[in-house]
Amino acid sequence: MAGGFVYTAVESTEMSTAEYYGNTLAELGREHPEIVALTADLANSTKIGIFQKEFPDRFFNVGIAEQNMFGVAAGMAKAGCVPFLSTFSVFASLRCADQLHTDICYQNVNAKIIATHAGTSFGQAGSTHHAIVDFAVTRAMPNLTVICPADGVETANAVRAAYELNGPVYIRINRGFDRVLYADPDYGFEIGKAVELHEGTDITVIATGSCAFQALQAANFLENADGLKVRVLNMHTLKPLDKDAVLKAIMDTRRIVTVEDHNIIGGLGSAVAEVMAEAGKGCGFTRLGLKDTFAPIGLHEDIMSMLGIDSNGIIAAVRDVMGKDFELDDNWDDEV
Repeated sequence: MAGGFVYTAVESTEMSTAEYYGNTLAELGREHPEIVALTADLANSTKIGIFQKEFPDRFFNVGIAEQNMFGVAAGMAKAGCVPFLSTFSVFASLRCADQLHTDICYQNVNAKIIATHAGTSFGQAGSTHHAIVDFAVTRAMPNLTVICPADGVETANAVRAAYELNGPVYIRINRGFDRVLYADPDYGFEIGKAVELHEGTDITVIATGSCAFQALQAANFLENADGLKVRVLNMHTLKPLDKDAVLKAIMDTRRIVTVEDHNIIGGLGSAVAEVMAEAGKGCGFTRLGLKDTFAPIGLHEDIMSMLGIDSNGIIAAVRDVMGKDFELDDNWDDEV
């Protein structure tokens, strides 16, 4: 097993992003009677069933009909409810792309999509259940806010922030078994604002989702082993992206590595590259993720290792970028 991760039954529940999501939604339900929840026969798998047990009269199972669920949610939102609908990420972004685009985003309704089993977190289910292009799809949807929490605590913060934000929100969470990144929920979560996990002036690693913990581990190792000061940014919001944090990283460190459990086309790396290109600021740059390919089948931590998006892969990428020659003067004219 890559990384030698070992989980007990108790720890697994504590680390499950879906458990945090289900409990937070139930808490919100007690505070806000207009919240309703919808599932497409996946209440247990997505943990939205926690809400169902407490509020059965505000819970709706449409059956194995995800596209209908999006349409129903849009109608409920138009009627004044705040629907939270949940299904696997690959279904929410691809099977329901038309309904997400037309029913929810085009009408700009106040619906919240909690997309679970994201990236390769359901690795053993195979390519049909790997959500490796959902960033590319959802980032392109007008009016849609796209969030990818790094752990359970951040998921709870994201769910609450999504309720407070008027308009459609897509929150992408893993199947579970995430490493704990935040011990205290009051670390300053804000939609559209990256969180600095580690200070650094030599190079910046911009990570999202489960890769944020791996990036922090890599930064700590590189500081001890190589003496490198690696800035780590948890880019939990893909849209709107924290452009200021990206530009500051470019100006301060002149070297950027992005890492995501997603295709490098259309995801976090592409979003960062867009900021870089528009600013006309060239720098050392590498994108880690799936390189226009499907993922292998297996356990999540093994897949992350094989794709080079675990701490070992990030360490290797940082060392590679640090070894490249490029101009470090203060004149940016010749970088354009």
